[in-house]
Amino acid sequence: MAGDWLTIVLRLALYLDLAAAFGVAMFGLYALGNDERSSTISRRYRVLIGASAAIGIALSMWGMTVMAKAMSGAQSYAELSTHVFDMLITGTHMGIAWCIRILALLVCVLVAMLKLNATLRFAVMALSTGVALATLAWAGHGAMDDGVRGYIHLASDITHLWAAGAWVGALVAFLMLASHKQDVAQDPVAVLSRTSNGFTRIGTAIVAALVVSGILNYLLIAGPSFDPLISTLYGRLLMVKLLLFAGMLALAAANRYRLSPSLEAALKAGNRAQAVIKLRQSLFTEATLAVLVLAIVAWLGILSPTGT
Repeated sequence: MAGDWLTIVLRLALYLDLAAAFGVAMFGLYALGNDERSSTISRRYRVLIGASAAIGIALSMWGMTVMAKAMSGAQSYAELSTHVFDMLITGTHMGIAWCIRILALLVCVLVAMLKLNATLRFAVMALSTGVALATLAWAGHGAMDDGVRGYIHLASDITHLWAAGAWVGALVAFLMLASHKQDVAQDPVAVLSRTSNGFTRIGTAIVAALVVSGILNYLLIAGPSFDPLISTLYGRLLMVKLLLFAGMLALAAANRYRLSPSLEAALKAGNRAQAVIKLRQSLFTEATLAVLVLAIVAWLGILSPTGT
């Protein structure tokens, strides 16, 4: 049981880490202007993405070690041999995905440290972290099927991961803007107001992708039946996840239609402090719900949909 909880914690940490890295990198591409990608806040985004990639490498290695111990039946980590790791890494699809993840994250760390064109840097970091995030599909139910059904399941799972990452990363990016002090070249509150008010289109696409891929994933895992939602632990946790997701949608709607317009009006009136605080509090609450959702996802990944 202790091993299961360690696995869940590691899965959660990896989900959060890679989702934040991918989402912030994407935010730098679709939300920031060319001049803003060279600003102080942009450099903070770059540091966060590079650090997250490095942490992702460490978490991936730790997770592989825990899995090797569980699958080999070893009583301690000292008993593990290189043969076990060779078998897992080179002999399974999950191991190949793990290698691709490590390589992609190494590329991201390198790019984060190099002096490149700001737009090109964000593009490469988004691509590399997106690849790394996608590889998590092979560590869950997305890899349970074979043939055409397996490809559809993996594609749906990857879409779900990317959409979730874009949402989580946007929350991180917004919170960093809401907490960043104004510098000479750029007003982070003005950037926050513009980007939060302009998030409607990408936000709608994210929600649509999450809903469609979520429904498809459920059908592929549990079939066209609502019984597992009540009769299994998997289903009950999924219901809690959906309730938390609904809470995130309500907060996102409040941010879009009430708090973001209020911040824009406050900027014009020259009285921004309270509007920023209210938006930051709402974003923090939404981010907390996102962490809880990902914690449930990490738990669901080790459960059987037909188990109790």
